[in-house]
Amino acid sequence: MTSASTPKGERRRNALVEAAAELLSEGGFDAIRHRAVAERAGLPLASTTYYFDSLDELVSAATEHHGRAELAAGRARLADLPTADRGVDTVVGLVLDQLLGEDPAYEAVLLRYERLVGTGRRPYLRPLMRTLSGELRELLAEILVKSGLDAGERRIERIIAVVDGAVVNALIAVDPDPRGAAARMLRDTLASGTD
Repeated sequence: MTSASTPKGERRRNALVEAAAELLSEGGFDAIRHRAVAERAGLPLASTTYYFDSLDELVSAATEHHGRAELAAGRARLADLPTADRGVDTVVGLVLDQLLGEDPAYEAVLLRYERLVGTGRRPYLRPLMRTLSGELRELLAEILVKSGLDAGERRIERIIAVVDGAVVNALIAVDPDPRGAAARMLRDTLASGTD
């Protein structure tokens, strides 16, 4: 048994992953550095190279931790909401929380899109991102089905495209409320019921 597989080792490794995920959320991929992660976790600098073979492995673990935490929060929120009389605004909020995160601030949305685009420059993240993307689409379908709306694959793709398009346009225009722009477009899309 290596020290990385002991309970203490697992706790240290998890602390490093959580610290890296926080840094990822706050500052993107460039914020994840050995020293920053170790300091955030309150562990010696050498612990990052002891528990992770490379910075890429640490970034992957942080990305997976962050993505799975968001999906779990979305599932929990959906489970807590009554199905009956779920209005369009509730559905819009649930969908946007999954696609944009729960923080509506301009910087938070901008950073999220920078991270998403940045995964294209990190080939080692592509398999993970495909997996997380599939799970996100499943959760979006569940949100729609439990809200009494069509949840076909085509509709899910349209919803994602509408939100992404609205957000990117708002970011380009330096609109201080990209989430609001996405909410308006998504509300119109869901109300129209067209695919």
